[in-house]
Amino acid sequence: MPEIPVRAMSLTWPRSRRLTRRSEYTACYDGGIRHHTRYFVLFVRKDGESTMGRIGLAVSKKCGNAVERNRIKRVLRDFFRLRQHEIPPLDIVVTPKRHLRADRTDLALVEHDLAPLLPKLGRCAKDASASASHEAAAAHGGAGV
Repeated sequence: MPEIPVRAMSLTWPRSRRLTRRSEYTACYDGGIRHHTRYFVLFVRKDGESTMGRIGLAVSKKCGNAVERNRIKRVLRDFFRLRQHEIPPLDIVVTPKRHLRADRTDLALVEHDLAPLLPKLGRCAKDASASASHEAAAAHGGAGV
């Protein structure tokens, strides 16, 4: 029986896929669209130059001590790392809500809460790019509108 080639899938999360600067976070907060789930608030912004999604995590001290905050971040990173090929080319800042308890946070909870939102984010990205191109055309004399 012939061997079926398996496409290599990288499960790393390189620096190019992360939001690293304060200005990138504030751009998402100020110019992004908010999406609320039971346990998280996502700030989503279309970044015109990026071809892949970038993630930023903002876990405040309201979520607990350093150990608890790090657990939440670790589980969120794991979720996005495993689903990196489903993330649309957007800048996304994930902020847990205050009532999220770190001792009950696991991959299953994050999957249940965030997985249904990923396809909606992809549609949101397409709508945002279409409206941006429409606004750009209107600003340049209305050609093509």
